Amino acid sequence: MPSPVCRCLEAPASPRRPAALADDLLEEILLRVTCPADLARASAACAFFRRLVTDANFLRRYRSLHPPLLLGFFETVSYGFQPAEAPHPNAAAARSIARPAAGFSFDYLPPTRRNWNPWDACDVRDGRVLLKSSYMGIMAFHFPDLAVCDPLFRRYRLLPPIPDDLLASVHFQQQNFPLFEAFLVPSGEEDDGASFRVIGRAYRAIRSVVFVFSSRSGLWSLGATCDNLNLGSSILLCRCYAYGCIYWKVMRINKLLKLDINRMDFSTVDLPPHYDERDVIVVEAGKGRVGVFSHVKFDTSVYHAIQEKEGDIANVCQSEITTHLPAHYDCCLVDGGAAEGYIFFVGFPKDRSVDAAVFSLQVNTLKIEMVCQTMFQSCYIHSYFGYPPSMSSRSI
Repeated sequence: MPSPVCRCLEAPASPRRPAALADDLLEEILLRVTCPADLARASAACAFFRRLVTDANFLRRYRSLHPPLLLGFFETVSYGFQPAEAPHPNAAAARSIARPAAGFSFDYLPPTRRNWNPWDACDVRDGRVLLKSSYMGIMAFHFPDLAVCDPLFRRYRLLPPIPDDLLASVHFQQQNFPLFEAFLVPSGEEDDGASFRVIGRAYRAIRSVVFVFSSRSGLWSLGATCDNLNLGSSILLCRCYAYGCIYWKVMRINKLLKLDINRMDFSTVDLPPHYDERDVIVVEAGKGRVGVFSHVKFDTSVYHAIQEKEGDIANVCQSEITTHLPAHYDCCLVDGGAAEGYIFFVGFPKDRSVDAAVFSLQVNTLKIEMVCQTMFQSCYIHSYFGYPPSMSSRSI
């Protein structure tokens, strides 16, 4: 028999090294990570991932695609931050930022001036907290000191006072405008994530003068002025924002006061006749539609209507639907509490044997969910939305 032929076996070829993912392809993959906490974990995998995830352009795209997490609430600085609690799905992320090392005590701000109140939260938006300190005197009015903070990174920026020449340009006399509110303007798609604007409204009854601070210029400018608009001496309630406009419900009148931020002018919006005793929140309902939610204080029902076609707000309200709130609580609509597709209620237990609680109502699904029990004794609280710290870095 022929001798067997020994074949010379070739050494196996070394495995081909996979081509490195192009930066833009990897970015598209990471943009599809729907949970911000998971994306924060991915950023810890290597230095390259971290550079990509913390890039300002990437964060701006990611925030436009994925809503931030509801993490908790502020009432006053003295009460501190109240995180979302289990079984709420964001409870774990909320606990991670509520630790003592986080900046929600605001102890890194400079002390307030003599005879001025301590720093207190007056608005929260886009992960930033606006604080003010007001003069405690009764006989004299002074504009409050204002500061914008990034609590996750313990950073702050003090705002300059409104210049005297700007006040003089509108013949502003402080004794005629003894009240002042300040709030943050929501970031737009064109914003870079590092800049912000603050609106200050000096007012007496319905007469208002609006000033705007821009972090880019570091200056205040005149926004708009408003006379009576046939609203008498009514009080404004429930400030809310939708599609570039600020709305206030006029107390005991079937109207909203509207400030168009882009055009900087005031106007009024009519409501149906039976809305005089209701608190009203106007929200963005998606696809350019407006949603209107209304509630009678301590009632167990909330009324809502979503714009299905072009029309004024009064027409939208004619097709309202009723949703029932938790029956064991007397609920109040949170003033200024519409944000990121939610509105909020503080519920005071009817039997007083348990703590008050904060509830969220999702605008699109109408799902009602308890966020946390709370020590808050008022409806003037501020919802805090954010991302894990590795995704929250921004300039102040």
